[in-house]
Amino acid sequence: MINPAIDLQGGQSVRLKQGDFDQATLIENTPLAQVERFQAAGIDRLHLVDLDGARLGHPANQAVVKAIRDSFTGMIELGGGIRTAQAVADYLKLGIDRVILGSVAVKDPQLTRQVLNDWGSARIVIGVDGKDGMVATEGWLSQSTVPMATLIGRLVEAGAVNFIVTDVAQDGMMAGPNLNLLGDLQAQFPTTNIIASGGIRNLADIDALKRVGVKEAVVGRAMFEGTLTLEEIKEANANAD
Repeated sequence: MINPAIDLQGGQSVRLKQGDFDQATLIENTPLAQVERFQAAGIDRLHLVDLDGARLGHPANQAVVKAIRDSFTGMIELGGGIRTAQAVADYLKLGIDRVILGSVAVKDPQLTRQVLNDWGSARIVIGVDGKDGMVATEGWLSQSTVPMATLIGRLVEAGAVNFIVTDVAQDGMMAGPNLNLLGDLQAQFPTTNIIASGGIRNLADIDALKRVGVKEAVVGRAMFEGTLTLEEIKEANANAD
């Protein structure tokens, strides 16, 4: 399955390069118009990121998120600045299908266990962002000393199943996903759903991910570069296992 990404900054849709907030490219002044184009093309899945929330540490684009949820009939997953049980509850009650926990999964394991217990593993996704195998936090502004595999192992024990894994070095670079990292993590944790994010260019990359056992992916820049079309995403999702 392919989840098209929309990154929200200041109420607009943008794309970052390697998570750098100073390297933002404007995609759409009105993200809702972008969502409506996606839906008209038959897209039924969305990956939303509140970039301002990730940097500030609390939700910051709630009005845009609500407008998108009210308009879009498919599955929506959302991350960025969701660091309290209340923020999780607010978004899930709003109708967001899957909430992504990032920095808080590193810093507050107890909270992460709590929301997994409260809402179930199907609705809580763990975002594991990293570089050189180490977890990055605070919207990729900080580098921790926690290996990505260690964090995933801890959270598998806590009941987590879905993990969006992003290699920051690949994100927005159109250089292909880190197949070694993603494949190794999927093999190491076979009961999980490792979701690839970062660097995916085209359907060949999607096929390469499948060959290393990764069945779900997030794509962003490839759509706007034209190397992965909405029609291709729709068809790939219709034919997904």
